[in-house]
Amino acid sequence: MPMPAAIILAAGLGTRMCSSLPKALHPVAGRPMLNHLIAACEQVFDRIVVVVGPGMPALEAAARPHATVVQAERLGTGHAAAQAAGLLRDFPGDVAVLYADNPLIPVETLHRLVTRRAEAGLALLAMRPADPGRYGRVVADAAGDVARVVEWADADAAERAIPLCNAGVVCAPAADLFRWLDAVRPENAKGEYYLTDIVALAVADGRRVVAEEAAEADLAGANSRAELAVLEAGMQSRLRAAAMAGGATLVAPETVFLAWDTVLGQDVTIGPNVVFAPGVTVEDEVEIRAFSHLEGCLVRRGAVIGPYARLRPGTEVGEAAHVGNFVELKATTLGRGAKANHLSYLGDAAVGAGSNIGAGTITCNYDGVAKHRTEIGAGAFIGSDTALVAPVRIGDRALVAAGSVITEDVPDDAMGIARGRQANKPGRGFKGKKG
Repeated sequence: MPMPAAIILAAGLGTRMCSSLPKALHPVAGRPMLNHLIAACEQVFDRIVVVVGPGMPALEAAARPHATVVQAERLGTGHAAAQAAGLLRDFPGDVAVLYADNPLIPVETLHRLVTRRAEAGLALLAMRPADPGRYGRVVADAAGDVARVVEWADADAAERAIPLCNAGVVCAPAADLFRWLDAVRPENAKGEYYLTDIVALAVADGRRVVAEEAAEADLAGANSRAELAVLEAGMQSRLRAAAMAGGATLVAPETVFLAWDTVLGQDVTIGPNVVFAPGVTVEDEVEIRAFSHLEGCLVRRGAVIGPYARLRPGTEVGEAAHVGNFVELKATTLGRGAKANHLSYLGDAAVGAGSNIGAGTITCNYDGVAKHRTEIGAGAFIGSDTALVAPVRIGDRALVAAGSVITEDVPDDAMGIARGRQANKPGRGFKGKKG
């Protein structure tokens, strides 16, 4: 039996988002909602087709390498799903229809949907939300199967009292799905082609329709910034739980924000109010102290980061190295055991093993036109309040005196000093009012 296919509806503008960004591209845990759903679907479905709106090249790019089709007119969910007919009408297996703004659907739920379809003509996902609100209601027949789905706008008082709500996701054999979609008519309060109308059409064909229930949190969607924040909270709860189950300590879990791809090793300790942007890998036995921000970086085993440290993309912190408070690293390699303990900026730099970077050190890496690199050898000592004007190399075991502005290379085992000579002027002290 062939694996099923999936249609993901992503043409929505997200008007209530008040954004020029297509709704499906709004991020959750640093990743577009669409891509969260695609990642789950790739583990269940053999083919994926994404329905986009006109003039959405960024959405088409996000969907690659999967096929996209354009819904030129936004005439409802049934109309959107029908746009994939040219690619999937002759598909030999089942086809599921999903929504790009439902990024939290677990792989296990999708497997259950496909399994339930095998025992009926049509399967859909349903939930029992704490506040049913304006969700469509699932109306059951005497046997407990699904008789129809009624949208809130078209429901009467009795139907609105039903607690079982439609999540919008359906699965059916491809031939049946597209035949039912062809028969859908816009005879409703909104004048749209509803995907949910295929339920009544399936029942009229004598097909059994079943509902697979799932948790409300797993089926949540986002049509507004407030709902997007709810999705973010749900995703963060999952990521935190997974991190702790994997052996990381989160001292105040509710204050730690993880990205979808954050990798944390065992015996990692994360302090309060730490933020991980995408692209971070942290090896075993690392301590990341409070109020640090990490993005696109690698932290090797046993390193200590923070508090109040910022690691920007392209940074690698070596084994047992220290990055202290108010230190920022960008595109910088800090060698094994090296230390930059406070108040420094290191950009486009390589720092050798065991070197010490004094407080207030900066690499002057940008000349207004181009970026330049600074190289600091192993075992070097950079005194406090030093400016290293790139391109420049500080040799192994070299010493740079505090307060220097270094514009030329300092050889191995040498001391570099570049500052004005102090002059004391007798009698020139402060002449202000005494007392």
